[in-house]
Amino acid sequence: MNADILTRAALVDNAAASATAIRQLSQTQAITLEEAYQIQKASINRRLERGEKLVGLKMGFTSRAKMIQMGVDDLIWGRLTDAMLLEEGGELDMRRFIHPRIEPEIAYLLKKPLTGKVSPVQAMSCVEAVAPAMEVIDSRYEHFKFSLEDVVADNSSSSGFVVGKWHKPDLDISNLGMITQFDGKIVEIGSSAAILGDPIRSLVAAARVAGEAGETIEPGWIVMAGAATAAQAITPGTYMRTLVEKLGAVSITSSGEKS
Repeated sequence: MNADILTRAALVDNAAASATAIRQLSQTQAITLEEAYQIQKASINRRLERGEKLVGLKMGFTSRAKMIQMGVDDLIWGRLTDAMLLEEGGELDMRRFIHPRIEPEIAYLLKKPLTGKVSPVQAMSCVEAVAPAMEVIDSRYEHFKFSLEDVVADNSSSSGFVVGKWHKPDLDISNLGMITQFDGKIVEIGSSAAILGDPIRSLVAAARVAGEAGETIEPGWIVMAGAATAAQAITPGTYMRTLVEKLGAVSITSSGEKS
């Protein structure tokens, strides 16, 4: 990677590590989507050099409406590390984030390596289990504003994730009701069908984008399939719970103050 990619990767990484907002990268110098993914990878590599480990992928722009809004015709993706995994039923420390939001998702746990172009049946043959989940997104850019290239460079805004109880993958999860509550109040209602019409399509897409990047989704890794509803801003001292039909609930409580 060239020095410019590494410099911008350091900016994004330092912003995430210090929970400090920065200007959009594209405001100082234009970047292509290919360069954005190079920045993302270089930024995550800095974390790996500090001892973090890759544990999966997250998929973004999994709703057609979001693709249209952003003017794209494909999903985006980011990388998950072990330091991003939050304890189910535990606490989310607000000091780690800038302007965090949370969204309900479906998570897949792999038992076999997965990469390249595969069918839904082939993708499911690699799945060990499925679970209800929530992802914490937190753009490192000021005012939570960014271009497509900016968000990809910033690990597609992925900052944390929490996973509920794992279930055997023989359940039909194509159209499950999903409810997100803050302190017992319903803030979002949706369906797993909002994830590309069926979450399995997101897993298929994850295999494809990993293959295009020359990478493999490894056994034991988690794939976050994408948001089923809009994301909700998190405030300190909030008990957040998502209930997914057939799969049960996943929860976490925010603590501390914003940085």
